[in-house]
Amino acid sequence: MSKHSWTYANIGGNVRVVIKNGKDIQHLAELDEKLWTVLSCPTSGLEIAEESLNHIDGDKDKKIHVKEVVETSQWLSSVLKNLDVLMPGNASLQLNDIKDESILAIANTIAVDDEVTLDAVRAAIAAVSVDTNPIPEAPYAAEVIAAYKECKDAYAQYYATARLQALGLATLPADAAVPGLTEEVFAEMGTKIAAYEAEKAAIESANAAALAAAQSQYRPLEKLLLLTRDFCTLLRNFVSFQDFYAKRGKALLGRGDAKDTPWAIFQAGTLVIDQRACNLCLKVSDMAKHNTQAPDSGMFLIYCNCKHQATGQTMQIVAAMTVGDIRNLKVGKNALFYDRQGRDWEAEVVKIIDNPISIGQAFWSPYRKLGEWVSGLITKSAAEKEKKSFADMTAKLQTPPAAGQAAQPAPFDIAKFAGIFAAIGMAIGALGTFLTGLLDEVGKIAENGWWAIPALIICILLAISGPSMVLAWMKLRKRNLAPLLNANGWAVNADAIVSVLFGNTLTDQAQYPLVKVKDPFAKKGLSKSGKWSIAIAAIVVAIAIAVLVCYLLGVRVCCCIC
Repeated sequence: MSKHSWTYANIGGNVRVVIKNGKDIQHLAELDEKLWTVLSCPTSGLEIAEESLNHIDGDKDKKIHVKEVVETSQWLSSVLKNLDVLMPGNASLQLNDIKDESILAIANTIAVDDEVTLDAVRAAIAAVSVDTNPIPEAPYAAEVIAAYKECKDAYAQYYATARLQALGLATLPADAAVPGLTEEVFAEMGTKIAAYEAEKAAIESANAAALAAAQSQYRPLEKLLLLTRDFCTLLRNFVSFQDFYAKRGKALLGRGDAKDTPWAIFQAGTLVIDQRACNLCLKVSDMAKHNTQAPDSGMFLIYCNCKHQATGQTMQIVAAMTVGDIRNLKVGKNALFYDRQGRDWEAEVVKIIDNPISIGQAFWSPYRKLGEWVSGLITKSAAEKEKKSFADMTAKLQTPPAAGQAAQPAPFDIAKFAGIFAAIGMAIGALGTFLTGLLDEVGKIAENGWWAIPALIICILLAISGPSMVLAWMKLRKRNLAPLLNANGWAVNADAIVSVLFGNTLTDQAQYPLVKVKDPFAKKGLSKSGKWSIAIAAIVVAIAIAVLVCYLLGVRVCCCIC
């Protein structure tokens, strides 16, 4: 049981430990490991200096574990007088903050006004020089050595074949190039070059070791200043997700317009797409793991391939869309990604994991899906009819009437047309009967008061959209970042829920002022065909709603065609 008094807070829907001061860091060894939000994370691919994480990674397995974080806190306690100096995250220390005598002695040599900075330490490391052993003189000019390395395999093959030819066991190709050197001279060159390069490598290694030894006196101070700057940031993303769940302002957009806004070390930047800016973007380190684990996040995810045009660098990211509608979000859509350094990358959507974005989007989802289904059905039917018509036309053209025989028009089938008119009449009669019954039922409902009809319409809308909204509400309550982090190599020890309200802060939508604008190309009025189109569409919608109303009211409309 820890004797230290920890501070707890509701962070992201979970009770988590808050790192508030140096005393908390000093007593990390007493914090129950089960209370840590993260058990391990990778040392690369994060928005924190990898060299700082390498100092924490004691076993050099490219992962940061709880034990290594605790060991680092204990080392910091041994070299600093007060760990409160870690909280601001500055890459500088006052001399009177340093407790370790050997580190303090080095700091005294480069301090300015009793303050030592990371930049000053690195300048001192770069200025270190040592007496080095001279590199031996090369036996041949650099271009000769390069030519030897390029041709040695071909020469060796030529000499081997020539020896076999002398024994009558092989023949040289007629177009074989004859080397300008004898085999003995060529072998001597190889011996000299190999000896030179071995001696050169040994001397360079010794010189590098001597320089590293001279610079090593500054390394503990460099490590201390790196951790002074970055260790507390790691804790806020390891012990708890304080930076991720902190209140944030506008999107970064790579232009530094939100420098004071906290960002988690796993947030890679901002994806701008479909008039929205997604701030919850992660680099994808293993797509196979994302394919398996990402659907469990319950979020609408957009995977993009990104390329930085200036450098040719490429990477893959995943962005969570937490506000708005699906609209034009499709595979193949182009977008722009801003990384945390402000660089812009060309982005292309390569995969989408479809989950609810909001309750509003879920309300319209059934109508959108119905519209897509109807549109697809009409397109398919039209394509089939067009194909059949084209086939019939080409068949007639390919089989002309026999010579001397004129094409005979099809005889007029009066029975067929009589049947069509009868069917149309019965359909109109059935529709009239149906509408008469519907109006009677609506009249009965209206007898209960004017409010009955709007209430009925609301009930109909809820009957259509209700299931989709309930399902969306259940999924939105369970949106979880942990599966995405786990797919990137993290070991997340607690849920990282992305609630509706918090999700609203992770995606920014385009905002327009209240303005009144006119479309110069808009029609002054509808044409006759446009009016008929609207009328037909209105009738279809009315019939669909009427059918649903009758179904809900238990009204049966029977159309008997004899």
